Parts: sequence; C-alpha cells; structure tokens
Amino acid sequence: MGQFFEEIPPSQISWIKQQKVFWVATAPLVEDGHVNVSPKGYEQTFHIVDSQRVWYEDLSGGGAETIAHLRENGRITILFVAFEGPPKLVRLFGKGTVHEFGTPEYEEFVPIEKRLAGSRATIVIDVHKVGTSCGFSIPFFDYRCERMKHLTMCAKMELKDIAREASCSNIPEVQPKPKGQGLKHFWESNNLKSIDGLPALESAHSSEVGFIREEWEGGREKDDESIGRKRKAEKKEEVAKAVVKGENGRDDRMVIGFILGLLVSTVVVGLRRALEARGMVVT
Repeated sequence: MGQFFEEIPPSQISWIKQQKVFWVATAPLVEDGHVNVSPKGYEQTFHIVDSQRVWYEDLSGGGAETIAHLRENGRITILFVAFEGPPKLVRLFGKGTVHEFGTPEYEEFVPIEKRLAGSRATIVIDVHKVGTSCGFSIPFFDYRCERMKHLTMCAKMELKDIAREASCSNIPEVQPKPKGQGLKHFWESNNLKSIDGLPALESAHSSEVGFIREEWEGGREKDDESIGRKRKAEKKEEVAKAVVKGENGRDDRMVIGFILGLLVSTVVVGLRRALEARGMVVT
C-alpha cells in the first residue's frame, strides 16, 4: 500500500542516493499547456541536503520546460524507480527554484571547476510531501554504464566558447562580440522559452562567466552504445544455446525426464507402502 510522509524518511535516503536515473515532472498553469516529464541521468548529479531539501545539476538539452514551469509556478515532482532488488517507487513533491549558470547561487552548489560539461543550472527543491508505493509492475533492468555522448557534445561546444572568448579578447568593449557556435549560443537558440512560450533561461546564455575546460578526455569509445550492441548479440547467443542445453551443459529434456521419472517412482513407492499397511496385497 502507498504511504505518504511530510519529509524523506531516513530509510529512503540511502536508497535514493544509489539510483542511477530519476524523472522530473512539471506543468504550466494553463489548461491546454504541455505537461513535461524529463528523465535525468549521470551519477553525482542528484543531491540530498536534508530530509526536506534536495537539488540536482541540470544539464543542457534541446528544451527548457522544467526551468520555464518552475519560473511560473514552482511545482515539481521527482520520481525514483527500483529496477533491481525489492520493487519500490518514491515520489518527492515540492517547490523548485532555478539558479542559472553564471550566478553566485549556482556556484554555491556547483563550483565552476567541478561542474559537468553542459551544466546550465541547479534545480533546488523544497520537499513538502513524499510518497512511496509498490512498483510491482516495473520490470528488472541491469545497469550497464553511463552514456558519454552528452558530455562529449557539450564539452566540445564549451571549447568553442573558450576559443571564441580568446579570439575576442582584443575587441574593444564598445564593439559587439561576434556570436559563436558554442554552448551559450545553443542556450540562446533553444532554451529561452518553453514550447508554450513561457520564459526559461534568463541570463546563462549572456553570462560573462566563462567555461573552464582545457581538454576533453571523453570519446565514442566510452559510450555504451557499442557495449549495448555486443550485449544484445551475446543475449541472442545465450537464448539459442538454452533451447538445447541448460546452464551446466546438460540437455534440458534429459533433466526434465529424469526429474519426472524420479517423481513417478516416489509416488508409486508411497502408494505401495500405504496399501501394504492396510493389509492389501500388491503384486
């Protein structure tokens, strides 16, 4: 049965910290506005301050629905799902606040030298209700590894911003600096409004705070797509072998026949002894 609490129970805090993914749900106030649900990944992006306050590092994306909705009404729900171990769902209901990249509030949570590539804001949630429920219908999933593609893409865009700033260092202040194709340009092009027209990012794209990224060690070889394809092929091979043989190399049909024979023999012997105990002759 579902339960509700006014704060995060201590028994759930350690479990939440172990999760590799969570979902964020927000919505605008207008009736025909678009409700948004965003999946979030990468370890060490979600943090628990105490039983009534959490925050996460918000990474860049093609939209900024969560930020826009929070600016309008602050409502937010975070969902955690158990994909291994006992089934469980945990929802955190609260009011969220946005702190954009380049602001002192942002750097209180994420120092510039520790931010992930693509980090555009911190979302701080004051939790006023916590709900737990069964999650019996959720299947099991095995965690493989993080996808590196997002970090790689954003790091490359940040390097373009760094190169642009270096090339513009000699331009007089009275002259406008040319726009580049870096991450800040991406924010300006994609993250200023929601799909319903609500304002989203306000200052990150024009912030004078620069990125710190001398090089990027990521690459496609660290992306789990190739691992996933290899695992899929291995799984098909395992299934094909399992049709004929069991995990220990024995023929499944022989094992099943042996077990059935043993069961039948046990039943026959039991019946024989029961009849003999009643004085009935069994031949």
